[in-house]
Amino acid sequence: MTHDDSVDLYQFDLPEELIAQVPVEPRDESRLLVVDRATGSLQHKQFRDLPEFLSPGDLLVVNETRVVRARLTGIRTNTGGRWEGLFLREESPGVWRIIGSTRGKLLPGETITLQSSALAGSADTVTLRLLSREEGGEWLAEPQSDTPTLDLLEGFGDIPLPPYMQRDSQTSDIQRYQTTYAKTPGAVAAPTAGLHFTPELFEAIREKGIDIAAVTLHVGLGTFRPVAVDRLSEHQMHAEWCELSEETVRKINETRQRGGRVIAVGTTTVRTLESVASQGELRPWSGMTSIFIKPPYDFKVVDQLITNFHLPKSTLLVLVSAFASRDQILSAYQAAIEEKYRFYSYGDAMLIQ
Repeated sequence: MTHDDSVDLYQFDLPEELIAQVPVEPRDESRLLVVDRATGSLQHKQFRDLPEFLSPGDLLVVNETRVVRARLTGIRTNTGGRWEGLFLREESPGVWRIIGSTRGKLLPGETITLQSSALAGSADTVTLRLLSREEGGEWLAEPQSDTPTLDLLEGFGDIPLPPYMQRDSQTSDIQRYQTTYAKTPGAVAAPTAGLHFTPELFEAIREKGIDIAAVTLHVGLGTFRPVAVDRLSEHQMHAEWCELSEETVRKINETRQRGGRVIAVGTTTVRTLESVASQGELRPWSGMTSIFIKPPYDFKVVDQLITNFHLPKSTLLVLVSAFASRDQILSAYQAAIEEKYRFYSYGDAMLIQ
């Protein structure tokens, strides 16, 4: 057992006022803390300065998942009680995996009448029938409708802002809690490192001779869950669906051959690339991953990492500590706190070189 196995080693104190409740405008106006792993030096920049730190021949890899309107509210048909929940994924055609909370015990066969989203303003209703209770408080449920899942979520779901944003979702979140390049629907949380990119910034990156590629990982509820055990080795990692395309594999291999670097935008991109690489040769692949990257870890694909600032004792903080070192990351976090950087999903970013 290594010393780094203790979860308490990944604790830090964050003033509540540094938890970003709204994003900065424009997107690339956010700050960028540049961490040099070799020297330990820090540079304080803006995100739009990113091209300064990239070189011709490098490859930027983004996660093009699209956040769905996963937050649901409804009324229990048999009690009239309020139910609040989250759509997690479509388990099979017409069957949802959900998680929710209500007063009293839910029973299989019970129905919930979903309330129209405040963002959609629809007067329609739809009923959700609970099929079976699953592990971790999750349920399988069946919407009593032939309407496709994404259309139902558009009409009845709200933006699934993280719990530390202590406010209801607003119309502006429809656009801002989504990357500008989001493509494949399925995430219940945004791949937040990508929120800082604008079309103009991508243009500046391409003009410098830097290529861009994409993966897909549908960010799940587990991204909000703290590690609830004392040892990292005891933690059960959540599973998420991801995909690595033939085109992205080709671009990575070409980058390697020309001596370029692979820069991952976000921990979800890292987990996708390293999930496939850990199976052997990098190849096109899709499936569920539950990879838990923790120190010590030998990164096989990623050379540099762009990431936001993460929660204490979270698997994401552990991942970035595996990429640099725990001492380096916690020292950088302390500097960010002193400089009043904004933390978490709508906060600022780091470039770890």
